[in-house]
Amino acid sequence: MDSKLLELLVCPVTKGALQFDHNKQELISRSARLAYPVRDGIPVLLENEARVLSDEELEKK
Repeated sequence: MDSKLLELLVCPVTKGALQFDHNKQELISRSARLAYPVRDGIPVLLENEARVLSDEELEKK
C-alpha cells in the first residue's frame, strides 16, 4: 500500500488513523477495533465489510 495514500485514509467510524497489515492485506483501526480488507490494492472502507478485531490481535500490534 502506498504510504502517501495511507496517510490520507482514516477510519470511517472513528476518523482515526489506520495501520496497514501487509500479511493479512487489511487496514487496522485500533480505536474502532475493526480490520478493513484491501482487495486488489483497493481499500474497502465499509463498516459492514470490516471484521472485528479480537483482544489478542489488538495486543500483538
